[in-house]
Amino acid sequence: MTKEDILRLLEAYKEGGITQEDAASRLSKAAFEDLGFAHVDHSREARQGFPEVVYAAGKTKEQVRAILLSLKDASDGSLLATRASREQYEFVRQELPEAEYDAEARAIFVRRARPIGAPPEDDDHAILILTAGTSDIPVAAEARLVAELYGNRVQTICDCGVAGIHRLAAHEDAIRRARVIICIAGMEGALASVVGGLASAPVIAVPTSVGYGAALHGVTALLSMLASCAAGVSVVNIDNGFGAGVLASKINRLH
Repeated sequence: MTKEDILRLLEAYKEGGITQEDAASRLSKAAFEDLGFAHVDHSREARQGFPEVVYAAGKTKEQVRAILLSLKDASDGSLLATRASREQYEFVRQELPEAEYDAEARAIFVRRARPIGAPPEDDDHAILILTAGTSDIPVAAEARLVAELYGNRVQTICDCGVAGIHRLAAHEDAIRRARVIICIAGMEGALASVVGGLASAPVIAVPTSVGYGAALHGVTALLSMLASCAAGVSVVNIDNGFGAGVLASKINRLH
């Protein structure tokens, strides 16, 4: 339920169109809906500008579909389920035919109206996503999809890690123009420090679980990024493209 819906409900109660009990019941459901296995947050769109996002991993296909259908009826913005399988998607689209599946991002989504307050889609409000290697692309795809659904213009440049630093230098203009940068890297995670030293924009570093044994499934990159000497670098959790996309979107709409 959006703020406009709540205002209409209060106006209807004020004018005597609905009873106090009916208004209380509707507002109670607007806060969240109890599905038994989940309390679906229907007020998140009013609070944060975007409906609750479903983390599909570990959920049954029936649970994912029920939550998305609940969100569809109670919100106006785009719907998203991250870390979803194709099997879950095939089941969801039986009752939600407008749903799409991004195999690279591992996400089910329904693209709806751009969020209120979304930044202009121009060069001055672009989010730039950089990956150190091709193996980091799935995390980048998740970040890109999230940022686009939040109403941002996104540019993605892949495979420009420090093992061939000239590849990154070729995109220095894009780095300097970006309003927010998401920097995704596994192995030792050095790309975030290099980009942080070049960019005037805030850099969101995403460590990935890519790498040989001593990379420790992303822990080495995480610690390297946390210890970066470059100013203006923040770090999200390992493989958390979703979190990076949300944070970049919030920064981008502050202006």
